[in-house]
Amino acid sequence: MQTSRGRRRAAGPPSAPRVVEDVAAERPRDLHRDARRRRGPFRQVTEFAAASGIGQKAGIALAATGLVLTVTVPATSPVMATDAAGNAPLAASAVSPQPQISADNGAQIDFSRSAVVTQADPDGKLKQLLSAQSAGSVTRAASAGTLAAPLASLTTASPFGYRVSPITGGSGDFHRGQDFVAQCGTSVLAAATGTVTFAGWHQYGGGNRVVIDHGNGLETTYNHLSSFNVKVGQTVSRGEVVALSGTTGASTGCHLHFEVQVNGEVVDPMGWL
Repeated sequence: MQTSRGRRRAAGPPSAPRVVEDVAAERPRDLHRDARRRRGPFRQVTEFAAASGIGQKAGIALAATGLVLTVTVPATSPVMATDAAGNAPLAASAVSPQPQISADNGAQIDFSRSAVVTQADPDGKLKQLLSAQSAGSVTRAASAGTLAAPLASLTTASPFGYRVSPITGGSGDFHRGQDFVAQCGTSVLAAATGTVTFAGWHQYGGGNRVVIDHGNGLETTYNHLSSFNVKVGQTVSRGEVVALSGTTGASTGCHLHFEVQVNGEVVDPMGWL
């Protein structure tokens, strides 16, 4: 039927009232629901990343986006081992027990280490160098540093090679050795261990002269000496005082004329010092 306001009136019997559901019925309780509510989404993501082993990668990715992330790295637990039967795990300390260390309250503990000193053997190096080959086959790179200084302090006065003669003043004079500055009476030292093959007056301008043979064609000579205290056949050691410097022979002043001879031929002494 139509009412005066144009609305339709129901002609049939009224419908039955709708049954209201009981929403207050008790549902199964979720034990982790309250924990998830207290944890925000960000914390859930970080815990998942740490548990799944991608905590470091997730931290880098989140740091790149401007977020702050704190990753807790679990401490490494002691190494565990099983017994012979493979039963209960055993701690590593149980396998190899550590000794108990104790000390008195007033005990002094010293942490100093013992000094380690390495002593070089220059004579052994020279002997090894000469035992394998003749002195004439030794390269300059291999011979450098094998002879010791014949003076405590070396200052060159005149080098090896051609020069103007200090005696005649003429050019083209070949200087057979190396002149080092030394006041008269300065100790002259053996350049290496060897045997004295000459100790006396050198008639060709060397004055008082000492020659030491070091083996395999290598010799050293010490010239213009004021005196010497060795004799032919005597064995001398490296660094031993064999003479005193002077100005005997063809000399214009106190100094040491030092020569190195290889198979009877003079070579530049600086290649061996």
